[in-house]
Order: sequence, then structure tokens, then C-alpha cells
Amino acid sequence: MMPRMQGKGSENYISYVLLEKIQLWIFPGIFNLGDYTYRRSKYREIMLQRIVNFLLIVVTSALFSIPVWSDPLGNNKSGGNKMSLMISSTAFSQNGNIPSQYTCEGEDLSPPLSWSGLPAGSRSLALIVDDPDAPDPAAPRMTWVHWLLYNIPPENQGLEEAVASSSLPTGTLQGINDWKRTGYGGPCPPIGRHRYFFKLYALDSLLPNLNNPTKAQLEQAIRGHILDQAELIGTYQKR
Repeated sequence: MMPRMQGKGSENYISYVLLEKIQLWIFPGIFNLGDYTYRRSKYREIMLQRIVNFLLIVVTSALFSIPVWSDPLGNNKSGGNKMSLMISSTAFSQNGNIPSQYTCEGEDLSPPLSWSGLPAGSRSLALIVDDPDAPDPAAPRMTWVHWLLYNIPPENQGLEEAVASSSLPTGTLQGINDWKRTGYGGPCPPIGRHRYFFKLYALDSLLPNLNNPTKAQLEQAIRGHILDQAELIGTYQKR
């Protein structure tokens, strides 16, 4: 049996042991104060310092875990977490069904698009439309590119329905889609319901003529120049 300790020293010793046990239970593996030979003042000093360090870690982790909109190109320059750029269509809503006239089962027209909220310093816009569910949403193997545009003037607020190459905003250039041609190619999924991403990028520069780039070439060119970005998603399944 442990001998009963008397006086103030025994109370301090017991308090020390209890605090040691509590901190080891609450923070296993974080604190390691060693044996019980520390003087009480040294113990308090170490505990205080380590608690402060622990709180700093918690606060820092919380700050860096604030959700930020994912930028797959890793170069959003607008600062802050709230993205103000928006893209929409009067033809379909976010995650809504794309009407057949904008697909291979209809007239294959490009849908009307509009955008707002361009950040200050925007000098051009780029648009990439693709389908990440090809060929089968249940087992996708590639992303099919439907439309590539770049150097869209920032003062332009959208694209009209069935826009022809000759009717694109002045200065707008095109890239090659996966049909190996320029211009819009509508949804034409072989199986299942696919998603179609209309991705708009606000850039801090006017790009040089890339001579009908592929999607990969356009993405490389805009890397490091994105001020903000937005996306509209539509879906389609063949009848």
C-alpha cells in the first residue's frame, strides 16, 4: 500500500500526477513531460508552452482547412475564397437536361450562354466545353472535347444561340474539338446520361494565336493567367 503523504508537498505531488495522467489521456503522443523530477515551476513552464503550441497548430489547421473552390489548373489569382464569376444559359439550368436541339439528335446548335462578375483586370475569356463521362458514365475512359474558344473580349457578356464562327465576338479564336474540327459539337453520348461542363475562365492577358489548339494546348497557355473561373453543367441521354 502506498504510504499516505502529508502536507503541502504531497498535495502538489498528487496534483502533478493527476495533471500528467490527464494530459497523457487527452493528448496521447503529443506531450511527453518525462519523469516526475521536474520542479513545479518547470512543469508549469513546459505545460504552458506546449499548450500554446498545440493551440497554434489547431488554429493554423482550421485556417488552412477553409474550403476553397477547386482550381484544377492551380493558378487562380483573384484571392479570397468567394468566386464571383458566373456562367448560365437560358436553355437549361445547372445540372439540368440539355434540350435536344443542342445535341446530335437535333439541330446540333450551340446553346445560348451568358456570364457576369468578371474580376478587375480581365483582359480575355476562354471557354472549354467537355464531357468527362465518355464513352460510358459507368466506366469513363476519357474526356471528350466539344468546344474550345479563347480571346473572347471581356466586354462581351455571352454568346447567342447557334453562334457561327463568323459571328463570334471580334478577336475570338477557336480550338480543335475531338471531332478534329473547330466550332461547337453537341452532346451525342453512345450510352447513359453524360455530364457536359461549360467552363469559363477570366484571364489576365490576351493569348497569342495558338493556331487551332487542342484542349491540352489551350490549358497550358492559360495556366498562370486565370483570375477567376466558373462552370455550368448540363446533362444529356439519348432518347
